[in-house]
Amino acid sequence: MTVTHDLPGTGEQVLLAGLGNPGPRYEGNRHNIGFLVLDELADRIGGRFKAHKGGAEVCEGRLAGRRVVLAKPRSFMNLSGGPVVNTARFYKIGPEGVVVIHDELDLPYGTVRLKYGGGAGGHNGLRSITKSLGTQDYYRVRFGIDRPPGRMDPADYVLKDFSTTERRDLALNIALCADAVETLLGKGLTAAQNEFHSR
Repeated sequence: MTVTHDLPGTGEQVLLAGLGNPGPRYEGNRHNIGFLVLDELADRIGGRFKAHKGGAEVCEGRLAGRRVVLAKPRSFMNLSGGPVVNTARFYKIGPEGVVVIHDELDLPYGTVRLKYGGGAGGHNGLRSITKSLGTQDYYRVRFGIDRPPGRMDPADYVLKDFSTTERRDLALNIALCADAVETLLGKGLTAAQNEFHSR
């Protein structure tokens, strides 16, 4: 039997949570790709981020025919859960309406994959969100950053900026990831997977 997962009805808001670390020191890090994708989405809806009492920078608007709340936690990555859950509760959005955009070590650079539910896979931001939500049943849009070279510690690798080679097409890859988010919102998970998993 095929189990389908659908976002809430188009009249209800969806929370798009991009993961990263706050502050200029981390802006260009691989770990901050969630923030970079949200910046692209904010540009598309013509919105600006503002501090919110839930502990995130928030931008509201419409995307793919849906009302969306874009949220960048103001906490560090491993404490992302509190701001994400507080913001979701403020806007009365349940876990089924939460979409988390994050970096993924186990995917080649620039690859975009979408899924619903599953474990944290060693990602501290996801682990924190799952713990705070009390469920792992929420959407994820994963941006591949590849494995670290040689014996480099993954914890060090994710906190380094994208390489010169990676930066050449970083903007295009960010736009591709933003397109995947829009497709998820407008057409659903299966359609988005069919379109982006074949690339």
